[in-house]
Amino acid sequence: MSIESVKAHFKKWDREKDVMEFDSLSATVDQAAETIGVMPAQIAKTLSFRGDEDHAILVVAAGDAKIDNKKFRSTFGFKARMLSAEDVLEQTGHAVGGVCPFGLANDLDVYLDESMKRFETLFPACGSSNSAIELTPYEIEEYSDAKGWVDVCKDWKDEVIIERAPEKMTK
Repeated sequence: MSIESVKAHFKKWDREKDVMEFDSLSATVDQAAETIGVMPAQIAKTLSFRGDEDHAILVVAAGDAKIDNKKFRSTFGFKARMLSAEDVLEQTGHAVGGVCPFGLANDLDVYLDESMKRFETLFPACGSSNSAIELTPYEIEEYSDAKGWVDVCKDWKDEVIIERAPEKMTK
């Protein structure tokens, strides 16, 4: 059902047909990259954290980026604490492996990490463990109604990488 809420979300922009569904899993960064045929860094992963009063916040980052606890605390004013799988499903409406900032069950604050800006396009999940959509960083910003861009990650290369998606992908 979760992928259906994402498709309904993208209908506002006439992009629901751009949601790709695969025969193989795309639940992890590496699985998604292999399935789509791009480098893992180009997968836009959505991380779910416990925010104020247990209200979740989502941070979307490049697949090779890791949360930097010091930067996170400095930016948000509290410690980075990931949600449990059950809480992720309850807060977002998406199960782990398909979490994305689109078609959410609740009105959550979404932030985008600077690590994604080096790519022309990225591939966030679409609510299931075998789906994705190709979007520019700024489309992700628009479609997720993000609160803004943050710098809360580490271990990614701070260089512009332009990687086009393969012309032919198996859906």
